[in-house]
Amino acid sequence: MSNRTINILVPIISVILGLIVGAIVMLATGYDPIKGYTALWNGIFGDIYTIGETIRQITPYILAGLAVAFAFRTGLFNIGVEGQLIMGWAAATYVGFAIEGLPKFIHLPLALIAAAAAGAFWAFIAGYLKARFSIHEVIVTIMLNYTALHIANALIKSWSGKERTDNIASTASLSSPWLEELTNYSRLHWGIVIALLMVFVMWFILERTTLGFELKSVGFNKNAAEYAGMNVKKNIILAMTISGVFAGLGGAMEALGTFGYMAIRSTFTGIGFDGIAVALLGANTPLGVVFGASLFGALKFGATNMPNAANIPLEIVSIIIALIIFFVASGYVIRIALEKFGKKKEGN
Repeated sequence: MSNRTINILVPIISVILGLIVGAIVMLATGYDPIKGYTALWNGIFGDIYTIGETIRQITPYILAGLAVAFAFRTGLFNIGVEGQLIMGWAAATYVGFAIEGLPKFIHLPLALIAAAAAGAFWAFIAGYLKARFSIHEVIVTIMLNYTALHIANALIKSWSGKERTDNIASTASLSSPWLEELTNYSRLHWGIVIALLMVFVMWFILERTTLGFELKSVGFNKNAAEYAGMNVKKNIILAMTISGVFAGLGGAMEALGTFGYMAIRSTFTGIGFDGIAVALLGANTPLGVVFGASLFGALKFGATNMPNAANIPLEIVSIIIALIIFFVASGYVIRIALEKFGKKKEGN
């Protein structure tokens, strides 16, 4: 059995095992797993409206997953995607409502660029501290998550004096009357196109550019990269900054697409943290992230149908997601089992 086949099978088996154990948990707690999973399926694919909402939910997960995966591929652990996403959300919202009189072909790109720049800057801080002072990026990004949350709340207060900002102008919106009508007035927007474009961008940077080769080389072995003449510090900063661009755009999807405003939050969105699981499930590859995000986005939205249709609490879905993550994290064991099975089959 080839490594490529094993790489594909490990996440699939992890998902199946997570669903099986999730069914056992439902049985153990007195719920009907068939009824529960039927409600979950209908919540994802029940009609055109739920399909539109599912795709809308998947969109920011793709970008959060790309942010985490890009950092992983370059030897960094960007646990600060949540904070970078929040800063991107704030920047896109401000540009969206504060600037008036611009045509859409200028206003919308400007808001997207602002979100990408805000996310990039927030990640740059961690990258600079890592490169200049060898401060671990995990510690810095965790602290920056909380800083971003409170700064965004303070900005909202100063901008509007209320608990939420004004709505963005239509010229900065990703929403589309055509998509809304097509999906029975769901909140599906054009952000999915941007997310898929960023999948290509990540692949192109890592696999088709000299910059990508250097970033991966530094991630694999800093000493060897430095010996080969690569600027290790510069590449660490660049890797984190590019990762932040993806995260910031994830925030723009919420600001310019789903909500059209930003409200004061007492807790995190959770999208940035789920991006870690999305990246792991996708084996840190661009295409894998799409599949991982599709799974998580579908589960997150489909779960909202379970309490009403099957009287199953949302916590059960959180358990299923946690189980999937557990089995993905245990992928080494699954990989060994598949390799042994493959050798045994070849021996026969």
